[in-house]
Amino acid sequence: MPTYVWVGRGQGGVAQRGERVANSKAVLIDNLRKEHILVTSVQEKKGGFSLATLSAAFERVSDKDLTVFTRQFATMIDAGLPLVQCLDILEKQSPNPLLRRTLGVVRIDVEGGTTYADALKKHPKVFSDLYVAMVAAGETGGILDVILHRLAAQTEKAMKLKRQIKGAMVYPGVVLTVAIVVIVVLLIFVIPIFAQMFTDYGGALPALTQLVINVSNLTKDYFFYIIGGVVALGFMFRRYYKTETGRKVIDRLALKLPVIGDLIRKSSVAQMTRTLGSMLSSGVPILQGLEVVAGTTGNKIISMALMEVRKSISEGKTIAEPLRKEKVFPDMVVQMIGVGEATGSLDAMLSKIADFYEDEVDVAVTALTSLLEPLLIIFLGITIGTVVIAMYLPIFKLASVIQ
Repeated sequence: MPTYVWVGRGQGGVAQRGERVANSKAVLIDNLRKEHILVTSVQEKKGGFSLATLSAAFERVSDKDLTVFTRQFATMIDAGLPLVQCLDILEKQSPNPLLRRTLGVVRIDVEGGTTYADALKKHPKVFSDLYVAMVAAGETGGILDVILHRLAAQTEKAMKLKRQIKGAMVYPGVVLTVAIVVIVVLLIFVIPIFAQMFTDYGGALPALTQLVINVSNLTKDYFFYIIGGVVALGFMFRRYYKTETGRKVIDRLALKLPVIGDLIRKSSVAQMTRTLGSMLSSGVPILQGLEVVAGTTGNKIISMALMEVRKSISEGKTIAEPLRKEKVFPDMVVQMIGVGEATGSLDAMLSKIADFYEDEVDVAVTALTSLLEPLLIIFLGITIGTVVIAMYLPIFKLASVIQ
């Protein structure tokens, strides 16, 4: 968050000035007004480049930091401590600089009469729409401590799901990276030595050997151009994915991929049902819950389907009917939601679906890992084996001529 230098007048017309961190000038002026300070001038503090400013640009609040804060905050509220005192204690002991500064601003807002949810809403970089919506429901219903415990549990579940998927990608990623490095080293440093030896020997080389030498020469002569091309392609892909059309196309293709598409679908269902179930049980209206959940799925196609469901519900239709029409979610999910809606226990049914699909994600992750391991071994065997055979073919030919 930027730092602002402000000048104003307090009670009795006394001139005051200072520096304060805030999301924007409007937020700063509003906060100072609540402290009975009339602001006459606000300027953003410009600082030169430094390691501090560089690190501040990459600051973030991790899921773990947010979970610990939420759990501690819920315990304090449950013990009867005033809201402002809880924020003051957690601000002082928070190890995360961004969270610490944010809590300081939130505390000032709450002291000035702003509700806790509205104070959190000013900091979307730290507190998501889901977090704010559930806190608002807790404040309205007078069960903030209960909601905060649910939020902590929800964040822990989401962390576990992310760790499972990321953990499945670590081993294949490391193996693939090592394989690419080994192949590049062979092409740039090892094969040219054999190529020079074969040139001194004279005679026609086998076709496979000549092909590998040509690839080696191409890699050696245009190495930096190849690296630049790969970086450019990656940049273009990211730019395209950020567009509305690009995200639709790529996310639709991702859902159709074998094994990976199934994993994406199951993890999205688990996250969606867990989040929506928590929000409904906390008293958040279903239309607001669907809007928030649609923004947290991570897949544009699933998000669009949920927004269509929201539109249908606003027109008086049931939840299961538009879900079935969209054909994005498995039939079992649609049927269970229909039963939960008919029996008036939709939040409990969504939690059961989340439990089931979190187990399904475990199975899908194991299947993906089991599939990728042999594929990587086959890739390594074919690639490195081809290089070795290509280099030894002329040697075998020379040996047969000598004999």
